[in-house]
Amino acid sequence: MESTHLLGSGKKRVKIHPHTVTAKYATQSPYSPQASIHTHFPQPGDEGYDDAPSFEDFGSFLEETSDRKRLTEAKRWLLTLFGSKDKAAAPRPPGGKSGDGGEAGPRVAKGPGKGVEEQLASFGEASVSASRLTWVGLLGAALANGCTVVLTRAASEHFGLGPLFLLLVRSVVQLLSVAVPLHKGENPFGPEGYRLRLLCYGVAYSLSLCCAYSSLTFSSQEDVAPAWRMATTVLSATLAFLLLEERLGLADAITLAAGLCGLGVLLLPAADESNFESQTDPVVFWRGAFGWSLSALAGLWMALALVGYRSLKERVSVATALFTVSWTGCLLAPATAVLLQEGWSWPASAPGWGLVAALAVCSTAAFLGVTHGLARIHPALVSASQSLEAPLATVAHLVMAQLAPGAPEVVGNAMVILSVGWLVTVKLLPSRGASRRHREEYEEILDSPIK
Repeated sequence: MESTHLLGSGKKRVKIHPHTVTAKYATQSPYSPQASIHTHFPQPGDEGYDDAPSFEDFGSFLEETSDRKRLTEAKRWLLTLFGSKDKAAAPRPPGGKSGDGGEAGPRVAKGPGKGVEEQLASFGEASVSASRLTWVGLLGAALANGCTVVLTRAASEHFGLGPLFLLLVRSVVQLLSVAVPLHKGENPFGPEGYRLRLLCYGVAYSLSLCCAYSSLTFSSQEDVAPAWRMATTVLSATLAFLLLEERLGLADAITLAAGLCGLGVLLLPAADESNFESQTDPVVFWRGAFGWSLSALAGLWMALALVGYRSLKERVSVATALFTVSWTGCLLAPATAVLLQEGWSWPASAPGWGLVAALAVCSTAAFLGVTHGLARIHPALVSASQSLEAPLATVAHLVMAQLAPGAPEVVGNAMVILSVGWLVTVKLLPSRGASRRHREEYEEILDSPIK
């Protein structure tokens, strides 16, 4: 067997025989036969064959003694917990197909053509702007979250229903989602080997909801929604970078920063609340501080839940995730109510039960949209898209209280709406310049002599 390839300015001609390897370098072309150098390697049965180290042993020796292993061994358990290396270890589907449904065969020939466009399209599917339907679903989830905030406020003010009671009712209704994995023949508690991680995800999500709903008892909804969403977005970006090694682009980071500034403006006190000459009741102050602490804690748990499902997106379906959140919520909501000594009150009229049913439907729709978006989009971008619930909560408060909006409310809501609108617009509109640049880079690789 012969093989010839380029090496610098000369050619290398190799002949491989059962017992002899012959190699000769030539600096002239074409190659002319000259005296060759023969090198004999021990073969099975020859003297000294058993003493020769194998490539497998040498590779394992390098792996065990390398500095890279010692440096990464400390954080390997954390990356394994969140499954950041599952993609590299996942087996390739049969039939020569890749995970995106594209062929894993040889690359197409150079030159513009349909093959290059298909491969560029497959590269684009991995970006955050891959699916327009996903972003539409996220916007619908944001509206559903806003409706949930409004319905929760109405149920608390007009029917005297506690927030944790509403959380328990929505968790009980969402238990019906167990029918979907059972119908598909799946285990509702997750696949084997991922049940502990799925349980941690459900507990984190339910704890986030318990903290957020409990904070409504101590703080107003127009303050809880911005604080919760701000903490969730910041911590999602941080945890996704530390645990999943997912980074944000510069444009996305700037858009998120603008939205966070808008949420911060919404948290500024109003003119009547900033009078420092009036004596503040210590009880009111500490109740408000406790409510803010619960909002921040809710953001931390929600960020952990978003990142946790991001690592399970290829193993756990949306219905299984909803069932996990529902049954963990059924356990944690009553426990939180007992801990905070919150009383229970049942709706005494049909409109009250209708309001509770509408709240359960809106919360379920919001969960489905957010969880589906996590399969394609960065957790911080998913959380940022849900910031629209803060303007809706502010508008609901102003309408119910019949108040005129102040300057912080107008500026903050405008910044949040513009940041989310700009983020979605950039993702939905096709970027012809980026496609052309990626195509030129791809053709440059094909034209390169190094392949």
